Amino acid sequence: MQNLRNLLFAALGGLLMGLTPDPFSQWWLAWIALIPLWMLTQKLKVKDAIAMGAIWGCGYHGMALFWITSVHPMEWMGVPWWTSLGIATLVWILITAWGAVLSGLWAAGMSLLTQRLNIVSRIVIACAMFSGLEIIWSWGPLYWTALGYTQSPHDLLLLQVSRLSGQQTMTAAIVAINGLLAEVLLHKTWQERRNYAIAAISLLLIMASYGAWEMQGDRMANTNGQAIKAGIIQGNFPNTLTVLSRGWEIAVANYTKGYEKLAKSGAEMIVTPETAISFLYPNYDPRRESFDRMVEKYRVPVWLGGFGKTRNPNAEDPNNYTNSLFLIDGSNQILGQYDKVRLVPIGEYIPFKPILGALIKRLSPLRGEVEAGSSEQLVDTPWGKFIIGICYESAYPATFRFQAAAGGRLILSASNNAHFASYMSAQHHAQDVARAIESDRWAVRATNTGYSGFVDPNGRTIWLSDVNTYETHRETVYLRDTKTLYVMWGDWLTPLLCIASAIIYARQRFAN
Repeated sequence: MQNLRNLLFAALGGLLMGLTPDPFSQWWLAWIALIPLWMLTQKLKVKDAIAMGAIWGCGYHGMALFWITSVHPMEWMGVPWWTSLGIATLVWILITAWGAVLSGLWAAGMSLLTQRLNIVSRIVIACAMFSGLEIIWSWGPLYWTALGYTQSPHDLLLLQVSRLSGQQTMTAAIVAINGLLAEVLLHKTWQERRNYAIAAISLLLIMASYGAWEMQGDRMANTNGQAIKAGIIQGNFPNTLTVLSRGWEIAVANYTKGYEKLAKSGAEMIVTPETAISFLYPNYDPRRESFDRMVEKYRVPVWLGGFGKTRNPNAEDPNNYTNSLFLIDGSNQILGQYDKVRLVPIGEYIPFKPILGALIKRLSPLRGEVEAGSSEQLVDTPWGKFIIGICYESAYPATFRFQAAAGGRLILSASNNAHFASYMSAQHHAQDVARAIESDRWAVRATNTGYSGFVDPNGRTIWLSDVNTYETHRETVYLRDTKTLYVMWGDWLTPLLCIASAIIYARQRFAN
């Protein structure tokens, strides 16, 4: 009976954390959702703590990532209905389990290392472990639901602390506040409870004060550089149309019409979504000719989402292609090009190819594989360097930080979320809001079916499109050359916490 109560308590915490991102948007629950797991790890043995951590992780990641199942049905790609359901369900289970491993390991570490420590030491180690595990997690191909992202785009005041050391600053803060509140419940004396409650409130007030200081309007205005009238075309081209004979005629017509409208309105730069007109570029294609002629007519530079030839001389298959953004202006040269680095497993490449290759080749609509771009590529434009991310890359802060540190002055994010539920698009927007704050940059988001938008360096959404609508919009954005502490030093907080944790643990072992 006690084990069942513990499981339900852990599951409750995970479900509360699962309510923080869209579609529920109850971001404030993140500041209490870790309390049940924290309390359990302070009384359970390692084996039982791992189970509690895994249950908590299944609740959180399973709810937050449930949108992955909306890829079903895939009958338009030739995948039978039941097979499609099985694939979508299996992928959801696997990525949920991967997240549960993270929280399970954290719970094990808490049980093993912190039960006999004082509160300060316990909190330092707890923050170090969660932040460190998230960093290791981000090295792999499946990364989306970091604790820090639960606060975006709603809790902009506290989210400003991510300027200090990136997303892990917010993750550590969430862990610390949850830990202090959990200790209020774990201790019996009024004085101890009061002290921990005061500490939690004080930390929140410090973060809020810093956020209010950063969000002063004149601070941002004084550091804005050159203004650019940027336009977005949201083509609203459902993926199901890609298999129809006239499908791409509709796409080309939508983007040609949108380009002309924005060019006439005075746009100085236009952005299209990922694979907006997904023919091989710069190869001539008669199906794209009307768009090409329109660009030649108005000569307004446009970021065209499409596919390019691999630029990797060591590519396994020379016929592989890149998922790219091309900056063109109707001349005979490409003004800038970015090749997607973080590829989607199965969707763009085959993971564990020797084992899964034959099976996935039968199920996947891909005729080839996408070749990853260089992780060190920098994109020069007529306005200077830009920070660019395509689709899934929005979840990887280090990708954006690298480009910002090298002089990137504006964020461009291009995505195609047409095959997922609308709340996935909302979560994607939240990721880009966090990237804008961390790097102190304006962000221009162009998506196929929504949400497209413009975000200022404090994370405020200046304009946001509807979902599943054809839209164009022009907004003035600004180039910036500022550098946050995170851009200059990267994630310095996590290694600092890890070093402090090692010292704490060594002193404990030496004392014993």
